[in-house]
Amino acid sequence: MASIPESKSENQLRLIKKYPNRRLYDTKTSSYITLADVKQMVLKQEEFQVVDAKSGEELTRQILLQIILDEESGGLPMFSSDLLSQLIRFYGNAMQGLMGTYLEKNIKAFHDIQKTLQDQSARLYGGDTTRGTQDLWAQFMNLQGPAMQSLMQAYMEQSQKMFAQFQDQMTSQARNMFTGIQFPGFPQQTKNDPEKKQ
Repeated sequence: MASIPESKSENQLRLIKKYPNRRLYDTKTSSYITLADVKQMVLKQEEFQVVDAKSGEELTRQILLQIILDEESGGLPMFSSDLLSQLIRFYGNAMQGLMGTYLEKNIKAFHDIQKTLQDQSARLYGGDTTRGTQDLWAQFMNLQGPAMQSLMQAYMEQSQKMFAQFQDQMTSQARNMFTGIQFPGFPQQTKNDPEKKQ
């Protein structure tokens, strides 16, 4: 049975235990909490960890995904059906790991821009950062939108070229690796002329 060392959990992370009845128990406040409470922790950028009360299994990702599902089910969803379908197609794909890293880096960049705008808004508008941030964000998108679009397009084109080169290299390496080996049902290929059939 895996378990979380209590000293590490108490000193560094807010530990939340999930019981079989699906209830969440916050060890910091010694009380039961809801998903809405966990969402507030996320919004306040509090570090926490959710574990199964019996086995100690890590459940943080499951809880975060549940919060996203609840948010997507009500109100104004962030992800379109097309985007969700595209994400599903990446599971089990050779590019799955790269896609996760790509999304993570881009969301972080987006967050950094948002934080900069909030800081500028606080200086310009004083206490009313919500209105100021919205105004600055609108100005930023109006001014930077086309530039960001062309930058992203150039980035995507470069990524596609690099991926095509990577595919060519892998194909070439595979051909060189299996040159001279006769597979039943496939014509023999020579190392010097992989396209030539004997």
